[in-house]
Formats: sequence, structure tokens, C-alpha cells
Amino acid sequence: MAKNSSFVTVFSLILISSFAVQVQGKRNEAFRSLYNINLKVSSGIDTSDFQAPEQLNEFRTDCNSQAGLKEKDRIKTLPGQPPVRFNQYGGYITVSESAGRSFYYYFTEAERDKECKPLLLWLNGGPGCSSLAYGAMQELGPFRVLSDGKTLFRNKYAWNKVANVLFVESPAGVGFSYSNTSSDYDNSGDRITAKDNYMFIRNWLERFPEYKDRDFYISGESYAGHYVPQLAHTILYHNKNCKNIINLKGIIIGNAVINDLTDFIGGIHYTASHVLTSEETEKNILEHCNATLLMYSNDLSKQDPRCQVAVNESNIDTANIDPYNIYAPLCASSDLTSKPKPASLTDFDPCSDFYVHAYLNRPDVQEALHANVTKLTYDWEPCSDIIQSWLDSPTTIIPLLQEFMANGLRVWVFSGDVDSVVSVTSTLYSLRTMKLPVKTKWYPWLVQGEAGGYTEVYKGDLTFATVRGSGHQVPSYQPKRALTLIKYFLEGKDLPASSS
Repeated sequence: MAKNSSFVTVFSLILISSFAVQVQGKRNEAFRSLYNINLKVSSGIDTSDFQAPEQLNEFRTDCNSQAGLKEKDRIKTLPGQPPVRFNQYGGYITVSESAGRSFYYYFTEAERDKECKPLLLWLNGGPGCSSLAYGAMQELGPFRVLSDGKTLFRNKYAWNKVANVLFVESPAGVGFSYSNTSSDYDNSGDRITAKDNYMFIRNWLERFPEYKDRDFYISGESYAGHYVPQLAHTILYHNKNCKNIINLKGIIIGNAVINDLTDFIGGIHYTASHVLTSEETEKNILEHCNATLLMYSNDLSKQDPRCQVAVNESNIDTANIDPYNIYAPLCASSDLTSKPKPASLTDFDPCSDFYVHAYLNRPDVQEALHANVTKLTYDWEPCSDIIQSWLDSPTTIIPLLQEFMANGLRVWVFSGDVDSVVSVTSTLYSLRTMKLPVKTKWYPWLVQGEAGGYTEVYKGDLTFATVRGSGHQVPSYQPKRALTLIKYFLEGKDLPASSS
């Protein structure tokens, strides 16, 4: 998803996929070296790693009053927007009054029958990347930005055709979300993000009470493979222990970081099997590299010299491709055009990052979105330059997937099959660690007579699906197939084995 010349190589991205798989735009390489990763491995269905008991008590406070705020958040129209017949909202939800932390959200009601359709939350990962930048403006939102950075065009495969869709920029320091306590930017991590996301949705439902009893689903991609399950885990806990029930029905995560070791090994195998590097290089990495050191550090000085050579060879081999879609073109120029270039939903523009960056930094756009109301001292960025450290990141979230299955939640995991950052091989290896019995064996699922991808369903209501020809951002590269995928997920149906 990086769209500029400051590419990190495929292999380097795979090595750090556990905590920096979506860094793009103005990327801060030093950002990755600041992480202090929690290497404790969870096993079984022990979920104690995912929420400290002392934090749980903080949730027992009442929600903030949201009276009258919904209508103030209504977006009349966005600059350069084509006409639409659905409502849009944007604004801030306070997640910590004492610290002054507020999350920015963007919400699009369903195009039709909004009263009958579920509520779907979308989260992008990073950590530190914006769901407004990617999910809303480049993937599944109702609009995309043209090359002039001023004009929007309709996404006819937007997910608000099948759901009321909510995007949130989290944690504080991402996009327009902020904190009045500067030390918050030095103390980000999985636990505080799960806590704040929970407080966000609790308060958002107070502002939009008509959705309180609606079926609720959480979706996301990449490092949101941590965000989504940890938020769902927090909701389950409070649904059992508090009066405030959130009607959570399931989760769906794509190209998701879920289990560090198998994500890592699968990435190495993917790179070699797709002839991006040689089998000899693959063999030397697997035989001579210390995997633990390699997963969490780019410092090769402590590795066997044969490992150093192999990693450098892989980096050279993959230096001039887009690791987020190994067959996609690179962005040739970051410059905007005076007039919009012809746009295509099915041929994703590799320079879209730059168009979105220009659009969301315009004062008239921010005013229309009800964003940047505190006049931040820095530009809006697709991935944060403000967050300075990430304090905790479990090495696996597999126990949470097991917890959801045990509690009757719908769990889908999907994978664009031309992404090398969190590859389809990685995801398959990670799911295999669960040793799930097969309910419906592997088959191609179809969209208008073509294979949209392949799927397998496991006992316990976990579905794995590939999306054929898609990179890391599945709805960007294969929007029609992505819309079919989410439609069947929300309906609780197996993906179609016949044309749809």
C-alpha cells in the first residue's frame, strides 16, 4: 500500500508485518524501531493477555451525554461530491474526558432500507493508519478521489449498499483523532486501542440510538487483525458483565496479522513460491536466520553471515515492486493533475494515496467533514507521524478467534492472493494452527460465472476465503468481489458456488 519511491522492500515488510504492515504516504522508518513487543505467547483459549483487570473497571462509568450532537454531525455535502440519496455524518466522539482523547469518525448510512440493514464498523491497521484514508476513501466507502485532489467519484461497489458503514480513526494521533495529553502519543498499544475503541462505540451508539439494537459487525484489514478481535473480546466481556449490551454478531478480517511466527514463515514461502526471490535465498533464510530476531528487528548484525547475505539478496530482488500487490504498477508521479484523469473502479490507481492526502488537507473539506476542529499543529496524514511508540502487541490473537467461535460469533478471515505483506500463505498457516475440522471443503466461489476466489468453512462457524487477483486492500483491487464477500458474510450464507 506504499505508493511512493521510499519503498521498504517486500522482505523487510514481511519481517515487521506484526506491527507495521500498513505504513504508507509520508512514511517514518524510525517509527518501527521504537516498538517494545510483548513476546508472551498465548495458548489454548486463555484470553488473559488481552485485557488487564484494572482497566476493565474504567468501563463501568456512564457514557457521555450525546444529546443533540447527531444532527450537528450531519454532512450536507462534500466538496466535489456527486449527488447521493443517503445521509453522511462526521465528527468527534470523546473516549477519555480526563485525557481529552477524541476519535474522529465518518459514517455513511445504507443507500436503501437503512432501517433494515446492519451496522458495520471498519478499522484499518498500521498500527497508526487511518480508516478514513484507506477504508473510506480508497476501498469500500461511497467515493474515491480523482487525480486533481479536488473531485470525488462514486464507488458503485461501496459497502453501504449492504450495510450502514462506520469508519473511525484510531488510536489518538491517527488522522484527525487527537489527545490533549501529549504523553498519550508515547503510550499507544493494543490494550489502550481496544479500550478506546470500546468507549468510542459505546458513546457513538448513544449519539445514534436507533442502532443500539441493530446487528453489529466489526471488520478490518492488516494490523486490524489485532484491533478487530480485541475490540470484539472487550465487547463480549462487557456484554456478560454489564447492563450495556452491544449486539455483536461477528467479525471479518482481511490480510490480517493474527499469528506472528506463521505469518512470518508464510511470507517467506510466498515470496519464493511467487518467484520474487530464489529458492536458494528462501532456503538460506529459513536455515540460517534467527526467526525471532528477524521478525522484530531489521538489525542483521546479530545474525549468521549467511542469513545477512540471504536477506540482502531478497531485499534486492523485491525492491522495485509494490509489496501490497505484487503485480500492480508503481505510482509514476505524486503530482496532482489540473484536470482529473479518467478513473476506473476496476483498475486501481497506484497514486491514490496522494490524491486523498491533498483532498483531506483542504480546509473546505475538513470543514464539511466537521474535522480538525481543534486546528492540529500538523497535517492530516494517512499514517501517523505523531505516535512515537507502541507498547504492547500480543504475538497471536488465535485464542480470541477460538473465544468467538465458542460464543457463537460469526468469524470470517479473507485474503487477497497477490499481497506479499500479509500473504495468503501466511493466513493459511496461521489458521492451520487451530486444527479445525472441515465443515465444507475447499471450493471456488463465483461472481458472474468467474471464480471470485476460493473458500473453506470450518466447524464452529469460521470461514476462510481468498479473493482472486486482489492485493492487501481487497476492496481497492477487486471491488465487485469484495462486495459479494461482505454481502454473504452479513447474510450468514456460504459464498456462492454458482453464479451470483
